[in-house]
Amino acid sequence: MSNWQLPEGIDELTGDQANAFECARRGLLDLYQSWGYEIVVPPMIEYADNLVLNSKSIDDKTFKFLDSVSARMLGVHSDITPQIARIDSKRTNSGDINRYCYINAILQTKADDFYASRSPIQAGVELYGFKGIDADIEVIVLMLSSLNILGISTPTLSLGNTAIFNTLCDSANLQVNDRSVLRDIFRRKSIPDLDNFLCQNQIKESDKFKSLISLDGDERVLDDALEVFEGMPLVIEAINDLRKLNDFFKGYDTELIFDLGEVKAYEYHDGIVFAAYTDKFSKAIAQGGRYDALSQSFGSLREATGFSFDLKFLIHQQTIGLKNKRVLNAPNIDNPDYIKLVNQLRAQGHIIRTDLKGSDSIDFVNDNGKWKLKE
Repeated sequence: MSNWQLPEGIDELTGDQANAFECARRGLLDLYQSWGYEIVVPPMIEYADNLVLNSKSIDDKTFKFLDSVSARMLGVHSDITPQIARIDSKRTNSGDINRYCYINAILQTKADDFYASRSPIQAGVELYGFKGIDADIEVIVLMLSSLNILGISTPTLSLGNTAIFNTLCDSANLQVNDRSVLRDIFRRKSIPDLDNFLCQNQIKESDKFKSLISLDGDERVLDDALEVFEGMPLVIEAINDLRKLNDFFKGYDTELIFDLGEVKAYEYHDGIVFAAYTDKFSKAIAQGGRYDALSQSFGSLREATGFSFDLKFLIHQQTIGLKNKRVLNAPNIDNPDYIKLVNQLRAQGHIIRTDLKGSDSIDFVNDNGKWKLKE
């Protein structure tokens, strides 16, 4: 085995792709800051409990090891969102609205339905402190704008609301284990497994679960859902939030689809969820949703919504146009006037590479004691 090989699921960016990544990173952070989002850089390692937050899916993906200093279990972050919940809970009052953005490398024990590798670079935003649908609209608009920066201008936007599934589980008095089994069935969209589960466990509201797993398509499924869940006010409220999103994004250059039984996101999502797709990829290229209860693990209740995507994956897959600047070859000399000229040109955006080998292809000339670029 060659010693330059990387572990399975671990990849890197070099050359033109690294340049494209940095260009995209700067553009994305400029976009987020223009909307008032604060850049945060969470640590790579934290106490494992703070990273996992009772989420089995996150726990399964988190590398953990014993800290010789504290004798406590540490983890390498596999998802930035729990860290943002900790940061927000530590530094804000309950009534504040705060906005955070980040572009950080994360590490996972295995790839999943969303991340193609074990070493994604997670980019995203989080909005804390506002429960209304306007917050969800804002982060979805930012998600679509982010993809546009990356050259993806007309994605398909999938919208759902996990509050529907959660409300049905509450109504049926399902225990934690049964919820987990049912969530996996909905994630796989397995109608035969659902039928078996409902039959074996004699679940209340079984007819509504059967309807929910198939409620996907265009905006017409929202009207169908209102009829199916008549008399369940919390579910009707969740459907009406989706109707508001439909009304807002009708004017966008994107196809809208609805999946009312969508539960593929992390367990901490408890409201509106959304994802962006294109014909080029079989899985979502960006996703997010609401997680109002996540910060309870840190002693506060903070409404929150956000999205994320793997910037490195999209750089690997997309052809992003870069301005191919000419690289100027400069002599390796110690002359104050020449050095001043080179520094001025670099400040203007020129790429100037010092010629350490002393070749003949120099782009500067000394004209009667004054240095200037060759014409």
